[in-house]
Order: sequence, then structure tokens, then C-alpha cells
Amino acid sequence: MTRTPLPQRAQRWHGSTPADRVEFTARTETIAAGDVAPDMHGLASRVRNLMDLQRGAPLTLPLGGRFFDIVVTAAGPEAYAAVRLMDDVQRVRGARPGIAACGPVIEDPERDWLIWLVPPGTHETWEPHGSATCLGAPYELALPPLRQTKPPGPYWLRPCRGDRLVPPLPLADFLDRFQPGPIPYEELRGMFLSAVS
Repeated sequence: MTRTPLPQRAQRWHGSTPADRVEFTARTETIAAGDVAPDMHGLASRVRNLMDLQRGAPLTLPLGGRFFDIVVTAAGPEAYAAVRLMDDVQRVRGARPGIAACGPVIEDPERDWLIWLVPPGTHETWEPHGSATCLGAPYELALPPLRQTKPPGPYWLRPCRGDRLVPPLPLADFLDRFQPGPIPYEELRGMFLSAVS
């Protein structure tokens, strides 16, 4: 059996002369095992959370930090009116009317609550409100699976898209205007929030 070499195109260099060879130097510092462990624990926790999310399981996240705070209101016609107005506030210019544009909102039908995801740090500036309470660190919240958009159980009334959150100033204004039913503050603060959704 004879082998014929494949034809090859002639190589021509286009541009300036090739860069000098890169030299790598060895690092001399050492890292103690104790310095790595806390970092790896946080990383392992994040990896587990992402795996839960991929499997369609609830994802538990701490409030505040780099994620979000929450505003909790009663559900009902007044709260749904605020959601529709937030759709208008957050609609991207040129988007079709009628498309849900509000930032993420979770409905918990068992407790008749809406849980609005707002920027982290909102709880520090949130004014006391008769129709809503705002919570941040040290609480945590279990988010429903991303595909859960109807009952049973907590579900996304408005989906979680990218890094879009509900802006707190127009939300507070709409809650002042519509005043959804009273929220049970003691029950909310006394419970472990990861059980909310």
C-alpha cells in the first residue's frame, strides 16, 4: 500500500515579526492549608447550589451581599395591580405591551404572600411600611425552581431574568397607593425564611 502525502498550502507570515518567547517563573510564596479551607467551603456551597438549580431543585441563597433583599407583601388584587404597574415601569423601550417585564416576584399561595426581589442593601433604607416589610442579611430564602411558574407551592409570578431586580422606589410608591392587605410581621420575622419558598 503506497501512501500519498496530503497537499499542503505554503505558509506565509502576515504581520510583524513573531513575539519573543514567553518565560514562566515559579512562584515562591506558600499558602497554608487553613487559609484555603474557608474559601473552598464557600466555593463548594456555591457549586452545590448551582447543581440544585440545574436539577430543578430549590436554590437557597443568603439575603443581602451580592444577591438581593426581599420585600414581602400580602397577595391579592391590590398587590397584583402593583405588579402590573411594575411591568410598565420596567418594560424595555420598544418591547410589546402586555409582556411581563417586572423584576422577579415569587408568589407563595399557602401564605398569600408576594416576595419581591429588590437590590441588596434595600432593607437599610426601606421606610417602615404598613403594607410591606423588607428583609436582608442575615436571613436567607429558598427560591423555587426556575421553571416553577404556577402552583402547587411557591412559584415565579414574574420570572428571574439575568440580574434584573425590582426597583424599590417605584415599588414603595405603588404599595403606598394600593396598600395590599396587612403582612404578619411577627410570623415573617420569627420563621426561618428558607421555608418561605
